[in-house]
Amino acid sequence: MSTMENAAATAAEDQEIEEYRPHRKWYRRPDIMVPVLLILLVYALLVGYVESPNFFRTKMEAPSGLVNFDWMWFFHLIPLMLQGLLVTIKGALLGFAVAVVLGLFFALGRRSKLPFVSWPVIAVIEFIRSTPVLVQLFFWLALERTIPVIDLSPIALLMVGLGVHYATYCSEAYRAGINSVDKGQWEAATALNLSPVTKWTRVVLPQAVPNVLPALGNYLVAAFKDAPMAFIIGVHGVLFFADQVAAETFRVTEPYLIAGVGFLMASLPAAWAVRQLERKIAYERV
Repeated sequence: MSTMENAAATAAEDQEIEEYRPHRKWYRRPDIMVPVLLILLVYALLVGYVESPNFFRTKMEAPSGLVNFDWMWFFHLIPLMLQGLLVTIKGALLGFAVAVVLGLFFALGRRSKLPFVSWPVIAVIEFIRSTPVLVQLFFWLALERTIPVIDLSPIALLMVGLGVHYATYCSEAYRAGINSVDKGQWEAATALNLSPVTKWTRVVLPQAVPNVLPALGNYLVAAFKDAPMAFIIGVHGVLFFADQVAAETFRVTEPYLIAGVGFLMASLPAAWAVRQLERKIAYERV
């Protein structure tokens, strides 16, 4: 056998070994665990250190006039806007965490073959999806004030309101992803006599979740845009900052414009992070 043939055979063997090398567990992959730990750290910092301010008071006298745009006044409002933005990000991320987990249970409940399980879940999903989130926030506030046992802070009410609202949308995304799994995968899991937990965690969800990540990313961005409405239940976020500054100074252009910049500062990194996560776990689609 010539040298070239030996080299070709060796390369083929190496390729075969590489092809059949098993994937490492997700918790042993630094490219997955490092972002997960960073996300957990962000959640811990938001929960532990971000507090809702009682008021937003500027230290600089507002410029005179109601028409001309003042750049110095605009940049002066940035620190106050960031305080309100952190509160908004905290409420949106906590609510979305609830939505991602609760939405999966909604999707599984809707797929149940037991009518007394699937029908109530379907009714809840359709009812919540058909009512605006603003009305639902008022409902949770009224429920908290009606039942003395329930004593939740405004940010906790926002977390519950956004979480339940977007859980219904996430459940539909999960349902579409689960339905996209090939029928042969279900039959193979049944033929191998896999337990329901193993079938869902090792076969179905690893193939379904990558397909729904773009939709989940859209819901995360939408949650950032809906979270500022929680000022009606006492959450002093970025929209409350703009309202208070505009009411005190009678200048509306600068505070609302910088509030819009704050929305971009929150939404664009979130959308980028979801795209990176989708790329990291794309191998599950194969």
